[in-house]
Amino acid sequence: MANTSGKRVRSISYAKYGYLFILPFFVIYIVFQIYPLFNTFYLSTQSNGSTQTEFVGIDNFKALLIGENATISHGDNAGNKGGRAWKAANGDFKRVMGNTLLLWVGNFIPQIIISLVLAAWFTNSLLKIKGKSVYKILMYLPNIITAASSAALFVMLFSGTEFGAINNLLLKWGWISDPIPFVTGVSQSRVMIMIIQTWMWYGNTTIMLMSGIMGINGSLFEAASIDGATMTQQFFRITLPLLRPILLYTVVTSMIGGLQMFDMPYLYRSGTQFTRHVETVAVYIYNHFHSALSPNYGYSAAASVLLFVLTAILGAFAFAMNRDKDQKHLKRKKQNKLL
Repeated sequence: MANTSGKRVRSISYAKYGYLFILPFFVIYIVFQIYPLFNTFYLSTQSNGSTQTEFVGIDNFKALLIGENATISHGDNAGNKGGRAWKAANGDFKRVMGNTLLLWVGNFIPQIIISLVLAAWFTNSLLKIKGKSVYKILMYLPNIITAASSAALFVMLFSGTEFGAINNLLLKWGWISDPIPFVTGVSQSRVMIMIIQTWMWYGNTTIMLMSGIMGINGSLFEAASIDGATMTQQFFRITLPLLRPILLYTVVTSMIGGLQMFDMPYLYRSGTQFTRHVETVAVYIYNHFHSALSPNYGYSAAASVLLFVLTAILGAFAFAMNRDKDQKHLKRKKQNKLL
């Protein structure tokens, strides 16, 4: 490289130092993310023995998805063969998958409705709400409480005996004659998990939606007010359409977290009694992988792969639904012109 005086100036590239700074991230990501992912795919094609493994192809997926119709190519750790264990695996996986989807949808719908209402309320400049900062802190507080603490709190409050705080009050007031099985009941335990998850995460969702609303140009709301649009019309005609990117992010992140829901369903129990009606896929994987009697590594890995595929499909569907129709139409027109 030469300057105006004709002398050569030695150039120094600092790009290599930048690569050195970001190298630790990639090393950690490969060791703790990429390798476990590929290892899970590998384990899903192996038998479920804890000491000796055998390549079984897609038999573990057959056991989980079609069970009784699967071709048996290997036995369990006790040497038993036949369709009974496969049928049980099939029934269990359908049950936990149904539980997972039900618990996620059941807590996400009220969560997003409450968060949207609160976000619109707190960001409306026409409403002179005092102490907004205090409300924001109170809303976000449940999000920083650990799942173990929340589970212990709600199990103690809603214990299924007459000694539980809520049941004790209802019995004293004469509203019920027998204690309600909040922890062990089918519908009661599911509703309680939905309520706890909504309570824990609605504050975080509200803050994200508030940031999205505050990023909308205020002149749009002023122009709508001048034209006579009500607050409801402004919300549905301006706020919601312009919140689509934030809403998509909320849906995808909530879906990923909901499908991988583990801590609350696992900890929400009465002593050692585990509630099967709130067992999710993540809990199912954990129970089979860490079973002291017969660890099912193959089933656990296959269930993890199926959960990964389902999450990817639902995420792709959410992104496809969010695509702008006008941009899609213009893109097609450009492609047709080129052809």
